[in-house]
Amino acid sequence: MQSTKKLFVLLAVGGLVLAGNKAWAQGCVAAHTNQRVLDELVAPNMSSPPSPFSIHNLTVNIGYRVFNSNKYFRGSTEIPRPTAVENHQNIFDIGVEYRLNPRWSLIADVPVYNGTRNQIYPPVGIFQVSGLGDITIGAQSWIFRPPTENGGNVAVSASVKIPTGIDDATGSGLYHGQIVKATADQSMQPGDGSWGFNVGTQGYKKLWRRASAYGQANYLFNPRDTNGVTTFRSQAGQSVMSVTDQYLYRAGVSQGVPKLRGLALSLGVRGEGVPVRDLLGDSNGFRRPGSIVSLDPGLIFNYKRDTFAVNGPWALYRDRPSSVPEIQNHTTNGDAFFADYTVIASLSHHF
Repeated sequence: MQSTKKLFVLLAVGGLVLAGNKAWAQGCVAAHTNQRVLDELVAPNMSSPPSPFSIHNLTVNIGYRVFNSNKYFRGSTEIPRPTAVENHQNIFDIGVEYRLNPRWSLIADVPVYNGTRNQIYPPVGIFQVSGLGDITIGAQSWIFRPPTENGGNVAVSASVKIPTGIDDATGSGLYHGQIVKATADQSMQPGDGSWGFNVGTQGYKKLWRRASAYGQANYLFNPRDTNGVTTFRSQAGQSVMSVTDQYLYRAGVSQGVPKLRGLALSLGVRGEGVPVRDLLGDSNGFRRPGSIVSLDPGLIFNYKRDTFAVNGPWALYRDRPSSVPEIQNHTTNGDAFFADYTVIASLSHHF
């Protein structure tokens, strides 16, 4: 037990100190924000923190997300292709929550990104990018002091996104018969070169015996217009990369499994994507706006101070609308490659 605690402490401290690149890489229009575990669905509320700055106030979550974008879309229509881009992405996330009191917590997320993309248009080649993701640091507060008498609560959070990630990663590709060094596709960039801020909420409400409704939502504001990183694109207005907003929401119902204490199954809907226009600032430059709506089955298991969760969102609807430069140039929708499904797993430990 002591060795497990030491491991989690080292991961938490290491993540905060190294805080390198970025979690919000676009990745064929999927939002890459960390999905926090709602262990309130299966675990009794932990006791109040014993004292300020105690290790027992700390929760560390190790998350993993993997998907393979290989289905070609224009607008909401899938177009079969004999050859397709394979955009494979692995995203690890170290999430840290430190409770100041039963309502208020400090939160931080440090993602680690690894991806490969076999590009079938010039420059042709297999691009690979790896690195730490941009750190976000903020605070979260429950509206009502837990535990609540009505079996439900809502939390709100706000975080700052620090532009520590690489936004101009390159790779080697074949261009007109010559091997050249080129900027990797926007979906492969660990960072976007912009300060931003993220607002979020999550909540739950007991419904009937061992059943609860849940909901989560996050929106990343990126006020900066473009980051000055050149692309290999020749279309008007798309020579540099846009800095995009991103969003994620999910809602559903969880049901405890009879005779298996701490285990619950869930089913809900998940939506994520990149908007055509940001809520703050301009939206010029190259971006792949789009949205994905998925059926979101899941499992969550709690044992003592550990919670394990896994979800497998399966895409029901995918859409790639026109970007701002495409609208201005009166061109057809750009294209995007989407994944059929995603696997999201996490393990959290409360000290």
